[in-house]
Amino acid sequence: MLSLTARPLIEATVPVLLAHGEAITRHFYERMFSHHPELKNLFNMGNQATGDQAQALAGSVYAFAAHMDKPEVIGPVLDRIAHKHVSLGITPAQYTIVGRHLLASLGEVLGAAITPDIAAAWDEVYWLMATELVAREARLYQARDWQAGQDWPEMQVVAREDAADGIAALRLRPVDGSLPAGFTPGQYISVALPIPASGLIQVRQYSLSDAPGGDTWRITVKRVPHGEGAPPGAVSGQLNDVLRVGDTLRVGPPAGDFQLADGDRPVVLLSAGVGITPMLAMLSHLAATQPARPVVFGYATTDHLHFPHRDEVHAALGQLQQARHHLWLETPDENEAAALTGRMDLDWIEPLPADADVYLCGPLPFMQQQRRWLLARGIPRERIHYEVFGPDLFGELE
Repeated sequence: MLSLTARPLIEATVPVLLAHGEAITRHFYERMFSHHPELKNLFNMGNQATGDQAQALAGSVYAFAAHMDKPEVIGPVLDRIAHKHVSLGITPAQYTIVGRHLLASLGEVLGAAITPDIAAAWDEVYWLMATELVAREARLYQARDWQAGQDWPEMQVVAREDAADGIAALRLRPVDGSLPAGFTPGQYISVALPIPASGLIQVRQYSLSDAPGGDTWRITVKRVPHGEGAPPGAVSGQLNDVLRVGDTLRVGPPAGDFQLADGDRPVVLLSAGVGITPMLAMLSHLAATQPARPVVFGYATTDHLHFPHRDEVHAALGQLQQARHHLWLETPDENEAAALTGRMDLDWIEPLPADADVYLCGPLPFMQQQRRWLLARGIPRERIHYEVFGPDLFGELE
Protein backbone atom coordinates (compact mmCIF):
# COMPACT_ATOMS: atom_id res chain seq x y z
CA MET A 1 0.00 0.00 0.00
CA LEU A 2 1.25 3.47 -0.85
CA SER A 3 2.43 5.42 2.18
CA LEU A 4 0.45 8.38 3.51
CA THR A 5 3.29 10.76 2.70
CA ALA A 6 3.63 9.55 -0.89
CA ARG A 7 -0.06 9.45 -1.80
CA PRO A 8 -0.73 13.22 -2.14
CA LEU A 9 2.49 13.69 -4.09
CA ILE A 10 1.51 10.96 -6.56
CA GLU A 11 -2.04 12.27 -6.93
CA ALA A 12 -0.68 15.76 -7.63
CA THR A 13 1.96 14.68 -10.15
CA VAL A 14 0.23 11.90 -12.12
CA PRO A 15 -1.24 14.43 -14.62
CA VAL A 16 2.12 16.20 -15.01
CA LEU A 17 4.09 13.03 -15.59
CA LEU A 18 1.42 11.60 -17.87
CA ALA A 19 1.69 14.69 -20.07
CA HIS A 20 5.44 14.08 -20.40
CA GLY A 21 5.25 10.30 -20.24
CA GLU A 22 6.47 9.47 -23.71
CA ALA A 23 9.46 11.84 -23.44
CA ILE A 24 10.39 10.27 -20.10
CA THR A 25 10.13 6.69 -21.31
CA ARG A 26 11.98 7.41 -24.57
CA HIS A 27 14.80 8.89 -22.50
CA PHE A 28 14.61 5.87 -20.19
CA TYR A 29 15.09 3.37 -23.01
CA GLU A 30 18.02 5.32 -24.48
CA ARG A 31 19.62 5.54 -21.04
CA MET A 32 19.07 1.89 -20.17
CA PHE A 33 20.28 0.58 -23.53
CA SER A 34 23.43 2.72 -23.30
CA HIS A 35 24.27 1.10 -19.94
CA HIS A 36 22.93 -2.39 -20.76
CA PRO A 37 23.08 -2.94 -24.54
CA GLU A 38 22.46 -6.66 -23.99
CA LEU A 39 18.85 -5.82 -23.09
CA LYS A 40 18.20 -4.82 -26.70
CA ASN A 41 17.83 -8.56 -27.29
CA LEU A 42 14.74 -8.55 -25.04
CA PHE A 43 12.98 -5.57 -26.58
CA ASN A 44 11.30 -5.16 -29.95
CA MET A 45 13.54 -2.57 -31.58
CA GLY A 46 10.90 -1.89 -34.24
CA ASN A 47 8.54 -0.72 -31.50
CA GLN A 48 11.36 1.39 -30.12
CA ALA A 49 11.61 3.14 -33.49
CA THR A 50 7.89 3.97 -33.59
CA GLY A 51 7.63 5.01 -29.94
CA ASP A 52 4.85 2.49 -29.29
CA GLN A 53 6.83 0.73 -26.56
CA ALA A 54 7.54 4.01 -24.78
CA GLN A 55 3.87 4.95 -24.95
CA ALA A 56 2.80 1.56 -23.58
CA LEU A 57 5.28 1.69 -20.69
CA ALA A 58 4.20 5.19 -19.69
CA GLY A 59 0.55 4.18 -19.84
CA SER A 60 1.04 1.10 -17.65
CA VAL A 61 3.04 2.89 -14.93
CA TYR A 62 0.62 5.78 -14.70
CA ALA A 63 -2.39 3.48 -14.83
CA PHE A 64 -0.96 1.65 -11.83
CA ALA A 65 -0.36 4.92 -9.98
CA ALA A 66 -3.91 6.10 -10.67
CA HIS A 67 -5.71 2.81 -9.93
CA MET A 68 -3.53 0.85 -7.51
CA ASP A 69 -6.36 0.84 -4.96
CA LYS A 70 -8.80 -0.63 -7.51
CA PRO A 71 -7.77 -4.26 -8.11
CA GLU A 72 -10.72 -4.82 -10.45
CA VAL A 73 -9.26 -2.12 -12.73
CA ILE A 74 -5.51 -2.66 -12.45
CA GLY A 75 -5.57 -6.45 -12.00
CA PRO A 76 -6.20 -7.29 -15.68
CA VAL A 77 -3.48 -4.83 -16.73
CA LEU A 78 -0.95 -6.48 -14.42
CA ASP A 79 -1.99 -9.97 -15.57
CA ARG A 80 -1.40 -9.01 -19.20
CA ILE A 81 2.03 -7.55 -18.41
CA ALA A 82 3.00 -10.57 -16.29
CA HIS A 83 2.14 -12.99 -19.09
CA LYS A 84 4.20 -10.95 -21.55
CA HIS A 85 7.15 -10.91 -19.15
CA VAL A 86 6.96 -14.67 -18.65
CA SER A 87 6.92 -15.13 -22.42
CA LEU A 88 10.19 -13.16 -22.54
CA GLY A 89 11.81 -14.84 -19.54
CA ILE A 90 12.08 -11.63 -17.51
CA THR A 91 13.91 -12.08 -14.19
CA PRO A 92 13.41 -10.25 -10.87
CA ALA A 93 16.91 -8.77 -11.14
CA GLN A 94 15.94 -6.96 -14.33
CA TYR A 95 13.35 -4.95 -12.40
CA THR A 96 16.23 -3.35 -10.48
CA ILE A 97 17.84 -2.23 -13.73
CA VAL A 98 14.57 -0.85 -15.10
CA GLY A 99 13.76 0.95 -11.85
CA ARG A 100 17.16 2.59 -11.60
CA HIS A 101 17.03 4.03 -15.12
CA LEU A 102 13.33 4.91 -15.08
CA LEU A 103 13.61 6.93 -11.86
CA ALA A 104 16.79 8.62 -13.07
CA SER A 105 15.00 9.57 -16.28
CA LEU A 106 12.27 11.38 -14.34
CA GLY A 107 14.79 13.82 -12.93
CA GLU A 108 16.81 14.16 -16.11
CA VAL A 109 13.76 15.00 -18.24
CA LEU A 110 11.75 17.12 -15.80
CA GLY A 111 14.64 18.68 -13.89
CA ALA A 112 13.88 20.74 -10.80
CA ALA A 113 10.17 19.83 -10.97
CA ILE A 114 11.12 16.44 -9.51
CA THR A 115 11.95 17.22 -5.91
CA PRO A 116 13.55 14.56 -3.68
CA ASP A 117 10.16 13.90 -2.06
CA ILE A 118 8.44 13.45 -5.43
CA ALA A 119 11.24 11.18 -6.64
CA ALA A 120 10.92 9.06 -3.49
CA ALA A 121 7.14 8.81 -3.97
CA TRP A 122 7.50 7.56 -7.55
CA ASP A 123 10.21 5.14 -6.48
CA GLU A 124 7.66 3.75 -4.01
CA VAL A 125 5.04 3.40 -6.77
CA TYR A 126 7.48 1.66 -9.08
CA TRP A 127 8.48 -0.92 -6.46
CA LEU A 128 4.89 -1.58 -5.46
CA MET A 129 4.14 -2.34 -9.11
CA ALA A 130 7.34 -4.35 -9.60
CA THR A 131 6.74 -6.44 -6.48
CA GLU A 132 3.21 -7.25 -7.61
CA LEU A 133 4.42 -8.23 -11.08
CA VAL A 134 7.25 -10.40 -9.74
CA ALA A 135 4.74 -12.28 -7.57
CA ARG A 136 2.35 -12.84 -10.48
CA GLU A 137 5.17 -13.93 -12.74
CA ALA A 138 6.49 -16.36 -10.11
CA ARG A 139 3.09 -18.06 -10.03
CA LEU A 140 3.02 -18.28 -13.83
CA TYR A 141 6.55 -19.70 -13.98
CA GLN A 142 5.67 -22.27 -11.31
CA ALA A 143 2.54 -23.35 -13.18
CA ARG A 144 4.69 -24.00 -16.26
CA ASP A 145 7.52 -25.73 -14.35
CA TRP A 146 9.74 -23.03 -15.83
CA GLN A 147 12.53 -20.88 -14.39
CA ALA A 148 12.87 -17.17 -15.07
CA GLY A 149 15.82 -16.66 -17.39
CA GLN A 150 16.30 -20.33 -18.31
CA ASP A 151 17.39 -21.22 -21.83
CA TRP A 152 14.55 -21.73 -24.27
CA PRO A 153 14.25 -25.14 -25.95
CA GLU A 154 15.08 -25.53 -29.60
CA MET A 155 12.28 -26.38 -32.03
CA GLN A 156 12.48 -27.43 -35.66
CA VAL A 157 10.30 -26.29 -38.52
CA VAL A 158 8.72 -29.55 -39.71
CA ALA A 159 6.17 -28.08 -42.13
CA ARG A 160 5.55 -24.78 -43.85
CA GLU A 161 2.68 -23.47 -45.97
CA ASP A 162 1.45 -20.19 -47.40
CA ALA A 163 -1.67 -19.58 -45.31
CA ALA A 164 -2.62 -16.47 -47.32
CA ASP A 165 -0.97 -13.73 -49.34
CA GLY A 166 2.04 -12.56 -47.30
CA ILE A 167 1.25 -14.93 -44.43
CA ALA A 168 3.22 -18.11 -43.67
CA ALA A 169 2.20 -20.95 -41.34
CA LEU A 170 5.01 -22.85 -39.62
CA ARG A 171 4.69 -26.12 -37.69
CA LEU A 172 7.24 -26.54 -34.91
CA ARG A 173 8.36 -29.67 -33.08
CA PRO A 174 10.85 -29.97 -30.17
CA VAL A 175 14.19 -31.23 -31.46
CA ASP A 176 14.62 -33.46 -28.39
CA GLY A 177 11.62 -35.58 -29.42
CA SER A 178 9.41 -34.50 -26.51
CA LEU A 179 5.84 -33.29 -26.90
CA PRO A 180 5.30 -29.53 -26.86
CA ALA A 181 3.76 -28.10 -23.71
CA GLY A 182 0.01 -27.78 -23.43
CA PHE A 183 -1.67 -24.42 -23.84
CA THR A 184 -5.09 -22.80 -23.72
CA PRO A 185 -6.56 -21.74 -27.08
CA GLY A 186 -5.85 -18.04 -27.55
CA GLN A 187 -2.36 -18.07 -26.05
CA TYR A 188 0.92 -17.22 -27.80
CA ILE A 189 4.56 -18.27 -27.79
CA SER A 190 7.74 -16.25 -28.16
CA VAL A 191 10.27 -17.05 -30.86
CA ALA A 192 13.85 -15.77 -30.90
CA LEU A 193 15.87 -15.28 -34.07
CA PRO A 194 19.27 -13.71 -34.77
CA ILE A 195 18.94 -10.68 -37.05
CA PRO A 196 22.09 -10.34 -39.20
CA ALA A 197 21.44 -6.71 -40.12
CA SER A 198 21.49 -5.53 -36.50
CA GLY A 199 23.61 -8.21 -34.85
CA LEU A 200 20.84 -8.64 -32.28
CA ILE A 201 18.64 -11.53 -31.26
CA GLN A 202 15.04 -10.38 -31.54
CA VAL A 203 12.02 -11.93 -29.84
CA ARG A 204 8.45 -11.78 -31.10
CA GLN A 205 5.19 -13.26 -29.87
CA TYR A 206 2.87 -15.19 -32.20
CA SER A 207 -0.49 -16.72 -31.39
CA LEU A 208 -0.73 -20.49 -31.59
CA SER A 209 -3.10 -21.01 -34.51
CA ASP A 210 -4.16 -24.63 -34.04
CA ALA A 211 -5.89 -26.56 -31.27
CA PRO A 212 -3.76 -27.89 -28.39
CA GLY A 213 -3.01 -31.56 -27.89
CA GLY A 214 -0.95 -32.39 -30.97
CA ASP A 215 2.72 -33.23 -31.35
CA THR A 216 3.49 -29.85 -32.94
CA TRP A 217 2.73 -26.17 -32.43
CA ARG A 218 1.68 -23.94 -35.30
CA ILE A 219 2.20 -20.22 -35.70
CA THR A 220 0.81 -18.15 -38.57
CA VAL A 221 2.92 -15.08 -39.31
CA LYS A 222 2.11 -12.03 -41.42
CA ARG A 223 5.07 -10.33 -43.06
CA VAL A 224 5.12 -6.81 -41.59
CA PRO A 225 5.83 -4.30 -44.37
CA HIS A 226 7.69 -1.02 -44.04
CA GLY A 227 5.31 1.55 -42.58
CA GLU A 228 5.31 5.26 -41.89
CA GLY A 229 7.92 5.80 -39.17
CA ALA A 230 8.42 2.06 -38.75
CA PRO A 231 10.93 -0.37 -40.26
CA PRO A 232 9.75 -3.61 -41.87
CA GLY A 233 9.30 -6.53 -39.50
CA ALA A 234 12.74 -8.05 -38.91
CA VAL A 235 11.46 -11.32 -37.45
CA SER A 236 8.29 -11.67 -39.52
CA GLY A 237 10.36 -11.15 -42.68
CA GLN A 238 12.78 -13.92 -41.71
CA LEU A 239 9.98 -16.31 -40.78
CA ASN A 240 8.24 -15.69 -44.11
CA ASP A 241 11.19 -15.41 -46.47
CA VAL A 242 14.17 -17.20 -44.95
CA LEU A 243 13.15 -19.98 -42.55
CA ARG A 244 12.52 -23.32 -44.22
CA VAL A 245 11.64 -26.89 -43.21
CA GLY A 246 14.52 -28.33 -41.19
CA ASP A 247 15.62 -24.99 -39.75
CA THR A 248 15.52 -24.47 -35.98
CA LEU A 249 14.72 -21.62 -33.62
CA ARG A 250 14.45 -20.99 -29.89
CA VAL A 251 10.92 -20.89 -28.49
CA GLY A 252 9.56 -19.77 -25.12
CA PRO A 253 6.64 -21.19 -23.11
CA PRO A 254 2.98 -20.55 -23.98
CA ALA A 255 1.64 -17.44 -22.28
CA GLY A 256 -1.11 -14.85 -22.54
CA ASP A 257 -4.31 -14.03 -20.68
CA PHE A 258 -6.40 -14.14 -23.87
CA GLN A 259 -7.83 -17.60 -23.24
CA LEU A 260 -10.97 -19.45 -24.26
CA ALA A 261 -13.11 -19.77 -21.14
CA ASP A 262 -14.10 -23.19 -19.84
CA GLY A 263 -17.75 -24.13 -19.55
CA ASP A 264 -20.62 -24.09 -22.00
CA ARG A 265 -21.43 -20.39 -22.19
CA PRO A 266 -21.87 -19.07 -25.76
CA VAL A 267 -18.75 -17.79 -27.49
CA VAL A 268 -18.51 -14.79 -29.85
CA LEU A 269 -15.28 -14.59 -31.89
CA LEU A 270 -14.70 -11.30 -33.75
CA SER A 271 -11.49 -10.70 -35.68
CA ALA A 272 -9.95 -8.88 -38.62
CA GLY A 273 -6.86 -9.54 -40.71
CA VAL A 274 -4.23 -11.74 -39.11
CA GLY A 275 -6.16 -11.33 -35.84
CA ILE A 276 -7.96 -14.50 -36.86
CA THR A 277 -5.02 -16.65 -35.72
CA PRO A 278 -5.94 -17.09 -32.02
CA MET A 279 -9.59 -17.45 -33.06
CA LEU A 280 -8.66 -20.39 -35.27
CA ALA A 281 -7.15 -22.19 -32.29
CA MET A 282 -10.40 -21.58 -30.40
CA LEU A 283 -12.58 -22.70 -33.33
CA SER A 284 -10.58 -25.87 -33.90
CA HIS A 285 -10.65 -26.71 -30.20
CA LEU A 286 -14.41 -26.12 -29.94
CA ALA A 287 -15.09 -28.22 -33.05
CA ALA A 288 -13.09 -31.10 -31.58
CA THR A 289 -14.24 -30.94 -27.96
CA GLN A 290 -17.54 -29.00 -27.71
CA PRO A 291 -19.30 -29.13 -31.09
CA ALA A 292 -22.66 -28.29 -29.46
CA ARG A 293 -21.43 -25.09 -27.78
CA PRO A 294 -23.10 -21.99 -29.31
CA VAL A 295 -20.62 -19.96 -31.39
CA VAL A 296 -20.95 -16.67 -33.27
CA PHE A 297 -18.03 -16.05 -35.62
CA GLY A 298 -17.36 -12.77 -37.41
CA TYR A 299 -14.32 -12.03 -39.58
CA ALA A 300 -13.27 -9.11 -41.78
CA THR A 301 -10.46 -9.03 -44.33
CA THR A 302 -9.56 -7.66 -47.75
CA ASP A 303 -10.50 -10.61 -49.98
CA HIS A 304 -10.23 -14.39 -50.08
CA LEU A 305 -6.51 -14.19 -50.87
CA HIS A 306 -5.94 -12.47 -47.51
CA PHE A 307 -8.04 -14.97 -45.51
CA PRO A 308 -5.56 -17.18 -43.58
CA HIS A 309 -6.43 -20.87 -43.35
CA ARG A 310 -9.71 -20.18 -45.15
CA ASP A 311 -10.63 -23.81 -45.85
CA GLU A 312 -9.77 -24.79 -42.29
CA VAL A 313 -12.04 -22.09 -40.85
CA HIS A 314 -14.98 -23.19 -42.99
CA ALA A 315 -14.39 -26.84 -42.05
CA ALA A 316 -14.34 -26.05 -38.32
CA LEU A 317 -17.51 -23.96 -38.61
CA GLY A 318 -19.16 -26.86 -40.41
CA GLN A 319 -18.48 -29.15 -37.45
CA LEU A 320 -20.13 -26.81 -34.94
CA GLN A 321 -23.79 -27.60 -34.44
CA GLN A 322 -24.86 -24.15 -33.22
CA ALA A 323 -22.63 -21.79 -35.19
CA ARG A 324 -23.59 -18.53 -36.86
CA HIS A 325 -20.94 -16.87 -38.98
CA HIS A 326 -20.54 -13.73 -41.06
CA LEU A 327 -17.68 -12.67 -43.31
CA TRP A 328 -16.93 -9.11 -44.44
CA LEU A 329 -14.68 -8.38 -47.43
CA GLU A 330 -13.55 -4.92 -48.51
CA THR A 331 -14.47 -5.69 -52.13
CA PRO A 332 -16.96 -8.21 -53.57
CA ASP A 333 -15.36 -11.61 -54.17
CA GLU A 334 -16.97 -14.47 -56.09
CA ASN A 335 -14.90 -16.95 -54.06
CA GLU A 336 -16.90 -15.91 -50.98
CA ALA A 337 -20.30 -15.21 -52.50
CA ALA A 338 -22.07 -15.04 -49.14
CA ALA A 339 -19.71 -12.39 -47.77
CA LEU A 340 -20.89 -8.90 -46.91
CA THR A 341 -19.04 -5.99 -48.49
CA GLY A 342 -17.24 -3.38 -46.40
CA ARG A 343 -16.13 -3.22 -42.79
CA MET A 344 -17.55 -5.38 -40.01
CA ASP A 345 -20.97 -4.19 -38.86
CA LEU A 346 -22.27 -6.08 -35.85
CA ASP A 347 -25.84 -4.98 -36.55
CA TRP A 348 -25.85 -7.88 -39.04
CA ILE A 349 -25.31 -10.49 -36.35
CA GLU A 350 -27.79 -9.33 -33.74
CA PRO A 351 -29.01 -10.61 -31.44
CA LEU A 352 -25.92 -11.78 -29.62
CA PRO A 353 -26.39 -14.28 -26.79
CA ALA A 354 -26.84 -12.23 -23.62
CA ASP A 355 -24.53 -14.46 -21.58
CA ALA A 356 -21.77 -14.80 -24.18
CA ASP A 357 -18.03 -14.37 -23.72
CA VAL A 358 -16.75 -12.13 -26.53
CA TYR A 359 -13.21 -12.31 -27.94
CA LEU A 360 -11.68 -9.54 -30.08
CA CYS A 361 -8.45 -9.56 -32.10
CA GLY A 362 -7.37 -7.30 -34.93
CA PRO A 363 -6.14 -3.74 -35.55
CA LEU A 364 -6.70 -1.31 -32.67
CA PRO A 365 -9.37 0.81 -34.44
CA PHE A 366 -11.29 -2.36 -35.30
CA MET A 367 -11.29 -3.58 -31.70
CA GLN A 368 -12.23 -0.18 -30.32
CA GLN A 369 -15.19 0.06 -32.67
CA GLN A 370 -16.50 -3.41 -31.85
CA ARG A 371 -15.99 -2.91 -28.11
CA ARG A 372 -17.99 0.33 -28.15
CA TRP A 373 -20.81 -1.45 -29.98
CA LEU A 374 -20.77 -4.35 -27.51
CA LEU A 375 -20.81 -2.09 -24.46
CA ALA A 376 -23.68 -0.09 -25.94
CA ARG A 377 -25.65 -3.35 -26.28
CA GLY A 378 -25.14 -4.19 -22.62
CA ILE A 379 -22.37 -6.80 -22.88
CA PRO A 380 -20.55 -6.61 -19.50
CA ARG A 381 -17.05 -5.18 -19.72
CA GLU A 382 -15.56 -8.19 -17.91
CA ARG A 383 -16.83 -10.56 -20.62
CA ILE A 384 -15.17 -8.67 -23.47
CA HIS A 385 -11.68 -10.14 -23.94
CA TYR A 386 -9.06 -8.85 -26.37
CA GLU A 387 -5.61 -9.57 -27.72
CA VAL A 388 -3.25 -6.89 -29.04
CA PHE A 389 -0.43 -7.77 -31.42
CA GLY A 390 2.33 -5.46 -30.17
CA PRO A 391 2.50 -2.98 -27.28
CA ASP A 392 -0.86 -2.80 -25.54
CA LEU A 393 -2.28 0.64 -26.39
CA PHE A 394 -5.87 -0.61 -26.48
CA GLY A 395 -6.93 0.49 -23.02
CA GLU A 396 -5.10 3.80 -23.29
CA LEU A 397 -6.67 4.72 -26.59
CA GLU A 398 -10.17 3.49 -25.72
